[in-house]
Amino acid sequence: MKTRSLVSALTAAAIALTLAGCSSSSSAGSDDGTVRVVASTDVYGDIATTIGGDAVHVTSLMTDPAQDPHSFEASAQNQLAVSKADVVIENGGGYDDYMQNLVKGAKNSGVKVLNVVDLSGKKPVDGELNEHVWYDFPTVQKFADALTAALSAADPSQKAAFEKNASAFGEKLSALEATEAQLKSTYAGEGVAITEPVPLYLLDAIGLVNKTPEKFSEAIEEENDVSPIVLKDTLQLFSGHQVKLLAYNEQTTGAETEKVLAAAKAAGIPVVPVTETLPEGMHYIEWMSGNLDAVKGALAK
Repeated sequence: MKTRSLVSALTAAAIALTLAGCSSSSSAGSDDGTVRVVASTDVYGDIATTIGGDAVHVTSLMTDPAQDPHSFEASAQNQLAVSKADVVIENGGGYDDYMQNLVKGAKNSGVKVLNVVDLSGKKPVDGELNEHVWYDFPTVQKFADALTAALSAADPSQKAAFEKNASAFGEKLSALEATEAQLKSTYAGEGVAITEPVPLYLLDAIGLVNKTPEKFSEAIEEENDVSPIVLKDTLQLFSGHQVKLLAYNEQTTGAETEKVLAAAKAAGIPVVPVTETLPEGMHYIEWMSGNLDAVKGALAK
C-alpha cells in the first residue's frame, strides 16, 4: 500500500496546540507503578496485555471493529497518552503514520518505540509492502520477543513474569503455525481471492495462490475506483470457479466489494470474513485460531 498520512494537517495542528503546554520532561510511567504501554491498535494492545499482565497499563488507540482503520484520526487525548508512555507500539509500513506524529509531538525522550514492520524485516516488493504483518505469525513472534525485552527494561522486577507469559504466548503461536503447515500439506496451490491483502500472509503460509487481479485489491485498498475490465476479470474468478474461497475485509466495503461478495455467493464460493482489528470480546490467539478454522472450513467444501 502506498504510504498515506492518517492525520490531517489541521488535526495535527490542533493536537499540537492542545498539548503545547506539556513539558518535554514529562515523566513516563503510571502512578501505580505499572508500565504504561500505548498501542496503535487493539491487536498489539491485546498482545501487550497478554505478556504484561497486571504489571502493565495498556491503551489501544484504534479499537472499533466497525471502523475503517485508514480513516482513523488521532486526538489530543491520544497525544497525552503517548506523552506518558514507557512503550509505544506502532505497526509501521505506512499503516498508522499518526503514531509517528504522536511520538514526535509527545517529546517523551524516555519512550521505547516498537515498529512491527521494522521488526519483521519485510521489504517492499515491486514498490509495494503488505503492511498487515499481524497476520504473519513469525513476525508476531519477533514482536513478542521485542516487547518482552522492552517491558523488562522498563520494570526489571517483573522480567521473570514477562518472560513466562511470553513463553506461553509463543507456544500458542507455534500451534497456529503448525495448523498452517497441516493445511499447506493438503491445500497448497489452491486458488483464492481477496478484496484487500489483509490476510495474505496467513493465506501464503498455507500455500494458497492469490488469483485476484493486483489492480483490483490495490484500488480497493487505496479507496479508488476499479476499472470495468479489472472488475470483470475479478468477477470471473467466481463464475468460472477458479478459486476455493473469498477472503473479504469486513471493515472496508463499497460498491465494487459488494459486487465481488455477491458474485462469490452466487457461485457458491465460500466467503471468509476478515478484519484489521480484534472482533469484540476476542483475544489475538483466539481470533487467529478462528480465522484458520474458517479458512479450513472453506477449503474443505
